[in-house]
Amino acid sequence: TDQQPLAAQANTHPAATERGTFEEEQRGEKWEREKLVESAMKGNDASHDAAHAFRVRDLAISLAREEGLSTSPDSMLIVELAALLHDIGDYKYMRDPSEGKIVEDFLVKQGVDDDIKTRILNIIKGMGFKEEVGGLKPGTHYPEFGVVQDADRLDAIGAIGIARCFTFGGSRNRVLHDPNIKPRSDLSKENYMNKDEQTTVNHFHEKLLKLKKLMKSKAGQRRAERRHKFMEEFLEEFYEEWDGRA
Repeated sequence: TDQQPLAAQANTHPAATERGTFEEEQRGEKWEREKLVESAMKGNDASHDAAHAFRVRDLAISLAREEGLSTSPDSMLIVELAALLHDIGDYKYMRDPSEGKIVEDFLVKQGVDDDIKTRILNIIKGMGFKEEVGGLKPGTHYPEFGVVQDADRLDAIGAIGIARCFTFGGSRNRVLHDPNIKPRSDLSKENYMNKDEQTTVNHFHEKLLKLKKLMKSKAGQRRAERRHKFMEEFLEEFYEEWDGRA
């Protein structure tokens, strides 16, 4: 009798079938996660949309590998989910208090272990700039926290960060620039969150230009250098054009 080609035999082997089923399950889980993000963030402006969450996830996974976390499947799951879901229920866009429970409910539905779920929620709760604005809190957090926070901050600086900054300012009808309104130097969490009288350009000085020094991972620090330099060059050109010198 004719024998099947080796490749065909391999594909019908129980191990291959099991592997195929596992990969299909992984694809299905990824699709569910991304659909949740797209649905929860569809009303946001482009500075905090699903594309931002996907970029942060990809950056966080890349940073985690550079930091040696890829040897732990649990660590990589924490990094991926925390990065992907970190802006769902963001106070700047929250339309309903129930949105604050979306992530936790989703993790329970996905069958995520309690310890992993707790770590994911703690990362999301603690990673915002407003949590550090009153003073640096040296790294007592686990490594997953550092790479997820760094990934979010990397997406806030450089070319993408500039685009996002002006997109957000425009969505709030914020003044582009006013030389008479100076950046605030002594910020608390409360007055940082109150930006009604601030300009978009001041956001660079109040937050974005500070992020390079706040990176917690070595990989994040390396990547921040280039993005930070790009912002400095952009602002130098911006001020020259504003003053009619260029």
